[in-house]
Amino acid sequence: MGLGIVVILLLALILIALVMYNLSLSKKIKKFNSINETIKGLNIVQDFMNTIGESTSVDEKINKINEILLERYGVKYSTIVVFNGAEYVIRATNVDEKHWDTLKNLHKEEIFKDSITTAQAKYITIDREEEKLPYQKMEFGRAKSAMFFPLYIDNVYIGYWIIESGTMHAFDKIDSTVLEIVKENIVAVLKNVTYQNTMENIHRKDKFTDLYSAEYLYGRGKKIIDQYTTSTICMFKIVNIEEINEKFGRKAGDNTIIQISNLVKKSISSEYLFIRYMGPKFVIVFSGVDTESVIGFVQNIKAYIENVNIETPTTKAKTKSKNTINPVLNFVISNYYKGTGLEGVNKKLEDYLDSADKNESDINCI
Repeated sequence: MGLGIVVILLLALILIALVMYNLSLSKKIKKFNSINETIKGLNIVQDFMNTIGESTSVDEKINKINEILLERYGVKYSTIVVFNGAEYVIRATNVDEKHWDTLKNLHKEEIFKDSITTAQAKYITIDREEEKLPYQKMEFGRAKSAMFFPLYIDNVYIGYWIIESGTMHAFDKIDSTVLEIVKENIVAVLKNVTYQNTMENIHRKDKFTDLYSAEYLYGRGKKIIDQYTTSTICMFKIVNIEEINEKFGRKAGDNTIIQISNLVKKSISSEYLFIRYMGPKFVIVFSGVDTESVIGFVQNIKAYIENVNIETPTTKAKTKSKNTINPVLNFVISNYYKGTGLEGVNKKLEDYLDSADKNESDINCI
């Protein structure tokens, strides 16, 4: 009798020990999964930051981020929609184009209006195969569950991110906390590329020379330049432009700028960027070419232009006489390395030309 009680107590202790072990193991597994999800989230953030730093367009960056989301989370569809000030625009999606009108108008759907107002995610799914999600129109059966995330920058609503699955209750057990972190990083990416997006779209051509303005360098131009590891930036200034304006009139000065830009355009390869930087200052970017290889070429251009007699009518003379103008140029050259600040290099060159002696007409490397 006593032995039986001992055996029962022993088995009870073993059972309790096993239960405690299982509870401990369960907690460790949950903790491990939590750590794993955190690492996964951090890896995605790192991929986001790497993407931001790439020398690609804004659209390419946002599409790559969407591809990262699809790959890492195994969702079937992911779509990022942004309000550009005039309309809702799909910035990234892997959904067939025939469904884009629906995806661009989710902000009008009653089921998502509260989510937008409260800035809270919305999870919807169906329970029976014959049902469909409330916002679905012609895409019946395409998605059977979805998570909708409104996007805000500095408390200003800018659009939304929606992930969809072809499986019912697909996101029942997904860690929404991690998805919220991902959402915030999507917002951070959109915020960081706003400046780049502006630069890519505000470039214009100078009405006198038909050359791109300085903004082009920091948008589309930089994408071309950064195809190479090293390039040479050359900035030059028409040193005597003020003298020309004072002596012969503003039209003569404008004509001098036009003539010089045309001469340079004819002298350099079309693969190099030639920009009217500001006023009498111009920039030539020799993409993929080192400084030593550029100097001789620049010396030839300088000598050629300064020996050209530019004929221009004067607006200051009483008669319609022709005047001959000989431009004087000051050149400065520097290296540019991919991944560094192009604007910093240009500022350094501009500061040098602006602070140089008015009589300086040379070719300097800095």
